[in-house]
Amino acid sequence: MKILIATDKPFAAEAVQGIREIVEKAGYELALLEKYTEKKQLLDAVSDADAAIIRSDIFDKEVLSAGKKLKIVVRAGAGFDNIDLDAATANNICVMNTPGQNANAVAELTFGLAVYAIRNFYDGTSGTELLGKKLGIHAYGNVGRNVARIAKGFGMDVYTFDPFLTKEQIEKEGVKALGSVEELYSTCQFISVNIPATAETKNSINYKLLMGMPKKAVIINTARKEVINEADMVKVLAERNDIKYVTDIKPDNHGELVSKFGDRYFSTPKKMGAQTAEANINAGLAAARQIVDFIENGNERFRVNKK
Repeated sequence: MKILIATDKPFAAEAVQGIREIVEKAGYELALLEKYTEKKQLLDAVSDADAAIIRSDIFDKEVLSAGKKLKIVVRAGAGFDNIDLDAATANNICVMNTPGQNANAVAELTFGLAVYAIRNFYDGTSGTELLGKKLGIHAYGNVGRNVARIAKGFGMDVYTFDPFLTKEQIEKEGVKALGSVEELYSTCQFISVNIPATAETKNSINYKLLMGMPKKAVIINTARKEVINEADMVKVLAERNDIKYVTDIKPDNHGELVSKFGDRYFSTPKKMGAQTAEANINAGLAAARQIVDFIENGNERFRVNKK
């Protein structure tokens, strides 16, 4: 039984060693493909693998079909839009993610970006504070809960909208539940975007939603770039010189945003949410454990594709 780690952006050495220990203790072989430069290398590597651990690597129909022996692919992280789920199902491959393992890292980055924005990107001018401000958490999942925990430490008033949770489930944790996404954006000066990119959510953060936000609004997106309507964001920033947008997912129109709104817009050079040593290790080890549990016990708890 061969388990492949296929990572263009490698895990930390400590994570790889931990994965190796889990895999070899279970009696399986570990194969490692790091920093590959051509898709053919990935296709060759998956050809005889029974399982794969990946990060942001693209597992499309071609890759999944090349893995003739693949039984399971685990995305070490929360997002899994880099995997063709339909193709995986067609090839009888189980796809899982590792929810919660990166949540604290993403939440901490949210506040790093927020403080950077309200202190005017540290340009030496007078900024504002988070204390007493209203924060809206757009989706109250693993990341959202960690954002709420940290926000309370800053003394913020915390709100959320999540259609998959009841008001009672949310408010027992000391967070105010709102009835719609429109109410969330119109109520809160700060918005933490934590929704996945789905058919329903892509481009859903649009002109109308953003224009309804209070004065001096700040949007912090650590989710996916596709959920923001980028053309609408340009229009909003042009019409509302009090709004700021900060993100760790570089938009397709990054150059335009920098040239026109560089004093109110910032993007990290690459996706940074899970870029901590702790998150890197946690997600990698969780992926290895899930694969072993799946092979030995058939546990599909974190499956994200259809059977």
